[in-house]
Amino acid sequence: MVSLWGSKKDGDDPESEAQQNGDGAEPSSEPAPARHSVEANERTRLLPPPHEGYLSPDDPAVSPYNLWSVRFLRYFTVFFAVITFIWWVLLLVSIFVSPPGMHSRGSGFFDFSYTTLTLGLLLTVLLFFSTPSKAAQVSCLVISVILLIDMIMIVAVPQLRFEEGWVGIASVVWALLISIWTVFTDRIVTWGKHEEEERLTGRYETRRTLTEWLAVLFSTIVLIVIAVVAVLMSATLIIRARDASLPAPGEQYYVDGDKYRIHVFCEGNTTTHKGTKVPTVLFEAGEQPFAGSMALFAENALANGSISRYCYSDRPGLGWSDNAPSPFSAGMATDALSEALARAGEEGPWVLASAGIGSIYSRIFSSRHGRDVKGLLLIDPMHEDLLHRIGNPSRGFLLWAYGILSPLGLDRIPAAIFKGRTREDRIFGRSAHQSGKYIKAKLQESLVADSLSKNEVSSARNIQKEGTPLALISSGIEVRTDSEWEKKQRDLSHLTNNLVSWDIVNKAPHEVWQTYNGRETIEKRLKELIKV
Repeated sequence: MVSLWGSKKDGDDPESEAQQNGDGAEPSSEPAPARHSVEANERTRLLPPPHEGYLSPDDPAVSPYNLWSVRFLRYFTVFFAVITFIWWVLLLVSIFVSPPGMHSRGSGFFDFSYTTLTLGLLLTVLLFFSTPSKAAQVSCLVISVILLIDMIMIVAVPQLRFEEGWVGIASVVWALLISIWTVFTDRIVTWGKHEEEERLTGRYETRRTLTEWLAVLFSTIVLIVIAVVAVLMSATLIIRARDASLPAPGEQYYVDGDKYRIHVFCEGNTTTHKGTKVPTVLFEAGEQPFAGSMALFAENALANGSISRYCYSDRPGLGWSDNAPSPFSAGMATDALSEALARAGEEGPWVLASAGIGSIYSRIFSSRHGRDVKGLLLIDPMHEDLLHRIGNPSRGFLLWAYGILSPLGLDRIPAAIFKGRTREDRIFGRSAHQSGKYIKAKLQESLVADSLSKNEVSSARNIQKEGTPLALISSGIEVRTDSEWEKKQRDLSHLTNNLVSWDIVNKAPHEVWQTYNGRETIEKRLKELIKV
C-alpha cells in the first residue's frame, strides 16, 4: 500500500510500465502481497527500506527502536535503574539499622535524597524514552550542572566530606553521572527517531500527536520539579558549608572504634584555694543542645562561685557531635560519653545535673559510675514509664518524614534569608531542630525509647547506689497540668534513700532555668550537692 505521505518515482506505476513494454493487458486485480509480515517491535531487526514508496509517519514501524543502539541504551537505563533502586533500599534501611561500613556521621538523609533524585530521573527517562524533546535535554543539562556544583562542595568542604563519608560522595557522584547519561540518551534517541523517519517516511517529522505532546509536557514538568529539588539541596549544602565554619568551643573525641566523634567542653578549676579537689558538675541537656539551653546558666553559676568547674557533652547528633550508627539507645550514648570523658582526661568526681530526657542518660551514667558520682540533680526529669510519649509510632513517622524533607531546607533557607538566622541559631540555638543531624538523633531516640532505652534505665534503677544524694526540681506548670507527670516526679524522689530536697518551682515551665526562681533554686541545690 502506498502512503499518501509518500512520493512515487518514474516507473513505479504498473500501468505506465505495461504501456512502455507494449503490453496492453489490464493490470492484475490480485492484491499485492504484504510487504511487512511481522509487526515492528523492540526485537525486530532494522527494517529494510520500503520498495513501494514511503510509510506514513503514524505507522508503528516508524520507531527509533528499530535501531539496536537505541535498544541498548534502554537496556542499560533499565540496568542503571535496578542498581539505583537496590542502593536506594540500602540507604532507606540504613536510616533505621546501619549496615556494616555504611554508617554516615551526618544525618544520612542527604545521600538518600540524592539517590531518590537519581531514581526519579531514570524512571522519567524510561517512561518517556521514545518521546525525546529539547525541553527534557535542557532540564537534564541544568540538573547535571547543579549536581556538579553539589559534588564540588561536598568534596571541597572538609566538614561536609567528613559527615557524608564515602556513602554520600558515591551517591552524589552517581546522581551526576546518571544526569549526564540522561542527556546523552535523549540525544541519541532523538537522532535515532530522525534517522528512521527520514529513511521510512522521506523526511523528519516535525509534528506530534496529542499523546506525544502530553508525554512531553508531563516529562518536562517532572524534570523541572527535579531541577527545583536539586537547587534547594544545593542551597541547603551552602548553609551547611557556612555552619561548618563555626568552631566547637570544646574538643571532639572519637569513640566506638573511631566511628563518630563526641564534643566535650569543660571550664573551671577542680581545686579550691586550700588545694582540695571538689566535684565537677557534669551537665546533661534535655531536648535541646546544651549550648542553646543551659550554657548561660552554667556560666553564671561558675561566675557566682556556686560551682567551681563544669563539663558538658553534646549527645550524638546534637550540637557539634556526629551522628551515631542506628539503632542507638540511651545506654549506648552513656558508653560513648564515658569513653569521650576518658579520652579527655576527665576523671571526676561528678555531680550529675540533667534536665528532661537528659535525666535518663544521667541515671544510667550514675549507675555505671557509682563510686565517682557524689550527687544527682534532676531538673523536671523524664520518668522511664513515660518514654512511650517519645517512642510513639506516629511521632517516629513524622520525624522520619521531616528528615527525608530536611535536605530541601524548606524551613532553614527562608529562615536564613528572611529571618536572619545565624550559624549559632542552626547549630545549637532556636533553629537547631531543623538540622538533619538533630532530626536523625531524635528519630533514633524515638525508635528505641520504649524498648532498649526503657530496659536500660530500669536496670540502672536497680543498681543505683542508694546513698547517693539526690535533689529533685520540678516544673510547677507541668506538675499542676499533668497528673501523671506529678505522680512520676514523686516516684523519682525515691530514686535513692538520700533525698536532699524536692522543689516545685511555681510558674516555671519544663525548662525550669528560664525563670529567675528556677535559676536560683538550681544554683542553691548544686552548691549543696557539691558540699555534701
